[in-house]
Amino acid sequence: MTDRETPFLSVTGLTAGYSRVPVVRDVSIQVGLGEVVVVVGPNGAGKSTLVKAVTGELPAMTGSVRLGDLDMTSMREDERMRHGMGYVPQLHDVFPTLTVQENLEMGAYRLSKADTRQRTEFALDTFPALRALRRRVARALSGGEQKMLGVARALMADPRLLILDEPTANLSPQVAAHVLNDIVTSLAQHGRAVLLIEQRVAMALEIAKWGYVLTDGQVRLDQSAQDLAQMPDLGTLFLGMTAGSSAKVAE
Repeated sequence: MTDRETPFLSVTGLTAGYSRVPVVRDVSIQVGLGEVVVVVGPNGAGKSTLVKAVTGELPAMTGSVRLGDLDMTSMREDERMRHGMGYVPQLHDVFPTLTVQENLEMGAYRLSKADTRQRTEFALDTFPALRALRRRVARALSGGEQKMLGVARALMADPRLLILDEPTANLSPQVAAHVLNDIVTSLAQHGRAVLLIEQRVAMALEIAKWGYVLTDGQVRLDQSAQDLAQMPDLGTLFLGMTAGSSAKVAE
């Protein structure tokens, strides 16, 4: 078994859903500091519900969510963010009518002016391409630039865990590769725990250390990303794909 980092995010036996009907059931996942961990699965597998339960948008029916030594299971979404959890949604990750600078400031609304200036410089140093664009409105940015800005805005609060919900959605393969290979990996290299929800399975497994395959609301596979990537029947058996639709896995 591949050695893993000490868990920073520990999700244990988590069951969650809507109107008392569970969508994800008895899900356990772990992410260590400096790790990229990916959750993959077909549409309808429960990935979005899992994210909502981890971030606090949905309450847990059973199970627990811990960040380090802190039990967050009963905390509100904003309390989880205040204690070190960051989240970049698939959609609406930037304010389209605000400039790059204003988007960053929105991510620092809890900080003092001095801290906001310091965190802004850190974000722009982390993503130098945004510095020249800081006065441009977000809707005028390319898809890759908007995703970069969404991550930079989340970093303003200096989270130790960052949850990225399908960051390559609607991006070209080239831009998607840049987002995963450069942006996502750099987050882990700087010591953050990264939980990645991703449909571009092959790309994600290349940068992840560990992977979970979620189908029908349950974890079906829990093993190293390298081992998952070597499974020739991953698409057919666990992602609800036929042999003729395997391009998504190979992408």
